[in-house]
Amino acid sequence: MKVVTSEEIKKLDEKAVSEFKIPSLLLMENAARGFVDMIEKKIGLVTGLSVSILCGNGNNGGDGIAAARHFRIRGAIATVILFSPIEKISGDSKTMLTAWINAGGTVSYGLSEKNCSENHIIVDALLGTGLSRPVSEDFEKAILSINKARMEHGATAGGATLVVSVDIPSGISADTGERLGAAVTADYTFTMGLPKRGLFLREGLQCRGSWDVIDIGFPKALVEQANITVELISPADLKNFTPRPLESHKGTFGHLLMIAGSKGKKGATVMASLSALRAGCGLVTTALPSSIDSISQDVMEVMTLPVAETEEGTLSLKAENEILKAIDGKDSVAIGPGLSQNPETIRLVLNLIAQIEIPMVIDADGINALATDLSVLKNKKSDIILTPHAGEMGRLLGVSADTVQKDRIGIASSFAQKWDVIVVLKGAHTLIATPNGSVFISNTGNPGMATAGTGDVLTGMIGGLLAGGIDPLSAAIHGVVLHGLAGDIARDEWGETSIIASDIINKIHKAILTNSFP
Repeated sequence: MKVVTSEEIKKLDEKAVSEFKIPSLLLMENAARGFVDMIEKKIGLVTGLSVSILCGNGNNGGDGIAAARHFRIRGAIATVILFSPIEKISGDSKTMLTAWINAGGTVSYGLSEKNCSENHIIVDALLGTGLSRPVSEDFEKAILSINKARMEHGATAGGATLVVSVDIPSGISADTGERLGAAVTADYTFTMGLPKRGLFLREGLQCRGSWDVIDIGFPKALVEQANITVELISPADLKNFTPRPLESHKGTFGHLLMIAGSKGKKGATVMASLSALRAGCGLVTTALPSSIDSISQDVMEVMTLPVAETEEGTLSLKAENEILKAIDGKDSVAIGPGLSQNPETIRLVLNLIAQIEIPMVIDADGINALATDLSVLKNKKSDIILTPHAGEMGRLLGVSADTVQKDRIGIASSFAQKWDVIVVLKGAHTLIATPNGSVFISNTGNPGMATAGTGDVLTGMIGGLLAGGIDPLSAAIHGVVLHGLAGDIARDEWGETSIIASDIINKIHKAILTNSFP
C-alpha cells in the first residue's frame, strides 16, 4: 500500500476529478460513509450514541460534516461544531453543510465543556493534511479540550468518550509526523484513500491511536500512475515460503559467514547466528575471537572459526587473510554484532568490506567502523545492506540521532541513493530505503522490541535469507517484516514489557509459518 505526502494526496484528488471524472462530492461522500462504517466495525452500532463532530473550514471539515449525516441516519445523536464562520466554508464542504442543515441537523459554533465531556464519540475534523505551521490559538484550545475530555472521560479513565480523527490527528504534520503546536491524541485515526507519512513518524505515532484506511474510490490505475516512492509493507505482502524440495540438503539453503563477537559480547554472536538458522539458512559458520570459541556450547548447530584476536579480546587485523579464505564457498556475510570499536578491529572491518564479493549485511560495530571511512563504499564489490538504528545512522552522517529521527525517510533514502546500498533504518516502523529511491515502511513490530539484542536477531535473519539465495532487497524486506511479526507474536504471549531478544528468536518459526504454503 502506497504511503503519501500531503502534496501527493492532493494531486490524486485532483486527477481523480479531472482525468477520471469522479465527482469530488462523491469522493467526500465515500469518505464520510466509510468513516462511520469503520467506527461501527470497531465499536459496534452507533445507534443512540451522542457524537460531536468538530469541523474546520477545509475538506477535512467537509468530511466531518458529511459524516454527521451518516451518524444521524444510523440513529446517533450528532452535532456539528464549526470552528470557522459559516461564510468561510465553501465548495464541497458548503454543499455538505447545506445538506446537513436542510435535513434538520444541529450546528453550533465554538467549543463548550459540554461539547467534549458529554459525548460517546468526539470526531476530530478540525485540520487536515495541508497543515504546515503551528496551529492557531482557537484550534489549540479545541485540541486541548478534546485531549482533556479523552483523559478524563475516555476508556483509559473508565469513561465512554472515544476520540476519532479524520485522516490525521489535528496538529500533526501529514508529511513529517511533527507536532505543530498542540495535537489531538486519538483513539482511532481513519485516513482517506491512502495512509499519510505522518502516521508512521515522530509524534504522529503517539497521536494516531489505532488506524485504518478508508477506500474513497480512487481507481487502481490512478494510484499506479502516480510516482509514489514510499510503500507500507505487511506480512500479507510478502512472497510465500514455498515447500522445500524433497531432494534438499543443507547446502541447498545457503552458507552464511558471520563475523562477530568480542570479549564480553558473546551473546550478540549467539543470537545473530541462531537467528540465521531460524530464518532458514542451511549452514552458519561464525568467525570470532579465539578466546570466545565456546559459542558452540550455546548453539550446537553453528560451526565456528576461531581467529586471531587483540589483547582486548577483539578480532585482530592478523585474522584478515584467514577470514577472506573462509569466504570461499559461502553465499553471504553478516558482519558487526558484538565486534567492539577497537581501532585494530575497525581497520580489519574496513579491509573486509572493501574485499568481500558476496552479498553482505553490516550492523552495529560494523556500521560504527564504516562511519570512520565511508569511502570504502565507493569501490565495494558486493551488494550491501546496512542496518543502523538512528544513532548509528547519525554517526554515518556526522549528525545527531534526533536529526535522523526528524527526517527518517529523507535521510535513509538519500544515503541509500548516494552510496548505492540498501539502508534498513531500525526503529518504530523500521524502513528499507533502496538505491533507486523507493522506500518501504514495515507495518510490524512493537515497543517491546526496544531491548538489547533485537538488532542482532535482525542481522542474523537478513544474513540467513541472503544466504538462501533471494535478492538483497527481498532479504531486507522479508527480514524486517518477519522480525517485527515475530516480535508481535512474542508480545501477544508475554506482553510488551517482558519481551527479550531470545523470545523473538523463538517466534521466528511462527512468523514464517504465516507466510508458508500449507
